Amino acid sequence: MGYPDRLLSEGEKIEMQFRPHWSQLLREGLLVLAGLVLAGLLINANTPAWVVLFLFVGVVALIARGVIRWLTTHHVITNERVIYRAGWIAKKGQRNPVGGDQRCRVQPNDFRAGFKTRDLLIESAGTHGQTRYRDIPAPEEVQSLIYRVREDRKLEMEGGARGSSESTVSQLEKLPRLHDDGKLTDEEFQTEKTKLLGGS
Repeated sequence: MGYPDRLLSEGEKIEMQFRPHWSQLLREGLLVLAGLVLAGLLINANTPAWVVLFLFVGVVALIARGVIRWLTTHHVITNERVIYRAGWIAKKGQRNPVGGDQRCRVQPNDFRAGFKTRDLLIESAGTHGQTRYRDIPAPEEVQSLIYRVREDRKLEMEGGARGSSESTVSQLEKLPRLHDDGKLTDEEFQTEKTKLLGGS
């Protein structure tokens, strides 16, 4: 199941969405192997069946927890935001508006250095600061997309500021909503507000 369309705002569209790298499931794979070995040892030692069953249920629960966590974690890049969303019942996550002088850096993940996965560090001005997105597959491709979206958004905002037929008052009323929704950074909000007030 992908990112719900109902959580997108008007005019927002998904450019890319993906789960974390499959190497996040390595621990679950090791648990399967350890469980099989342990079960064999216990059966050969004539261990009571209820002990074997108890351990089996515990291992299955740990494996299921990891798999569900991976399946319900999404990284989403839209034409306005970078979104991380995780959880099955209680959802958690974070979002970064794309724009301004935002920087996106690919950083190594020492734990999974042998796989084609890296972390992305997004640095934004204002309250968003630094946000780390972990275990990103094809990180250079994702980084390029974020920069392309940022430039497209910047051009769109500049074109809208020059050619919009809306009144200055109407545009000023929209800015706080865009800022509150996380679609404008603090820096973008102040810049656009200054442009509109300067042109009034």
